[in-house]
Amino acid sequence: MLQSRALVIALILLLSTTFPEVQSKSIFDKDRRDLLAIPEAIASYFYEAVNKVYPKVSQFFVDTVQSPTVIAARQRLAKEANKVSIMFEQLIEKIKTLWYSRILGY
Repeated sequence: MLQSRALVIALILLLSTTFPEVQSKSIFDKDRRDLLAIPEAIASYFYEAVNKVYPKVSQFFVDTVQSPTVIAARQRLAKEANKVSIMFEQLIEKIKTLWYSRILGY
């Protein structure tokens, strides 16, 4: 009986460490301020695809993206996205605190 309990505990510990997704990122992580990573990746893939077919058009895209107007807009967007990310992190912390204090009673 003691051996089966030890086996069950070992199996639970083993499965609890191997089942979570390996490369998933939690929204609760503090370093999750990459809201602009997806649009940047899409733009990069788009540029690469156009560059393979029409190099002159891709150069026009590069020149357009490096214009002062677009750079100012990207900086403004990054600033606002950072604010939203911080507010989201604060909301998550408040929800966690509420969950632990009201629901679980810690």
